[in-house]
Amino acid sequence: MQLTPPGSACSVAIGKGLTDMASGSQRGIQVVVPDVEDARRRLVENGVEVTEIDDMPWGRFAFFRDPDGNAWTLQQILPRNENAETS
Repeated sequence: MQLTPPGSACSVAIGKGLTDMASGSQRGIQVVVPDVEDARRRLVENGVEVTEIDDMPWGRFAFFRDPDGNAWTLQQILPRNENAETS
């Protein structure tokens, strides 16, 4: 099955026989969302255990695992501060 969020240029494919990875071994799947608070709320309302939102200078994040144990990250990209110094 292929899942493509509305307006997204990326998809997630799930199903048997797609990979030889063990269930629960996938780490670092990152889903960029326009509003991490809304995405987190929707997951929690559907019974998913999601971390509190972690605010970092480069974005806002929340983390959860799917029923197989794979690790997912929700990321809300923050607007760039055009006046900020770059290193």
